[in-house]
Amino acid sequence: MKFLLFVFTLFSHTTFAHFPENSLSYPVGAKSLRGISESEFHQVIDKVMRIYAPKIEALGGTLNISRSWANDKVNASTNRFAHVYQVNMFGGMARHPMMTRDGFTLVLCHEIGHHLGGAPKVKNTDQRWASNEGQADYWATLKCLREVFWDEDNAEIVKGFQIPQVVRKGCADVYQTELETLICERSNMAGLAVGKLYASLVDQNPPQFETPSSKIVRETSDHHPHFQCRLDTFFQGALCDRPLDEELSNREASVGTCHPINGDKIGMRPSCWFRTE
Repeated sequence: MKFLLFVFTLFSHTTFAHFPENSLSYPVGAKSLRGISESEFHQVIDKVMRIYAPKIEALGGTLNISRSWANDKVNASTNRFAHVYQVNMFGGMARHPMMTRDGFTLVLCHEIGHHLGGAPKVKNTDQRWASNEGQADYWATLKCLREVFWDEDNAEIVKGFQIPQVVRKGCADVYQTELETLICERSNMAGLAVGKLYASLVDQNPPQFETPSSKIVRETSDHHPHFQCRLDTFFQGALCDRPLDEELSNREASVGTCHPINGDKIGMRPSCWFRTE
């Protein structure tokens, strides 16, 4: 494992980090009001590995998730070298007081989304293998959380959440089955947990579903969107009811997603980072 990480450091051009660079540290044994346990940390990774390792193997790659529980960084990252699809999950982020199990799952889904999320891809020549930041967020709720949560007791889990009315209505208006509606609600609460953590890192008020970003970009941005924009993206990804087994395209952003060209009105990537051509 140490040799593999050395190879990534030596030869990879870019590592995609989930959160902005920060100096926060949550070492093992740190007192925390919440966060997730080491067993939950591994359980989430185990389940995501069972779902996505075979999919990546079918593409000719190998999914490697580094379980750095002892690392105190409040972050996660991903990279690719040759056929190895690398994801790095740090214990410091898992131990952060605002982190939840579902939020941790969403972060892991985002990192895998850089590898599997489809278009739009990063425009930089050295990084064209990667779906950009906004697309990794969108794919995380459009595909990944739906697969991970599908066989779980979502009704029991959602009972413990205070779900905003705008989320309840949005999910109920889109989905016809109770299971899909519950997963939509649960995915959005995972997004809110991650959005709140992101906001805390830059010492700003947390995002809200009721106050979507009003920003309109002139061209699609490859960079980390503002945390309100990221919450908006999680929300819209969860509201896009494309079939779970419908493939995305690495070239056409309209394929397998909700997009105006497909006649969609909701579930589309927000204009705070995505420019509809």
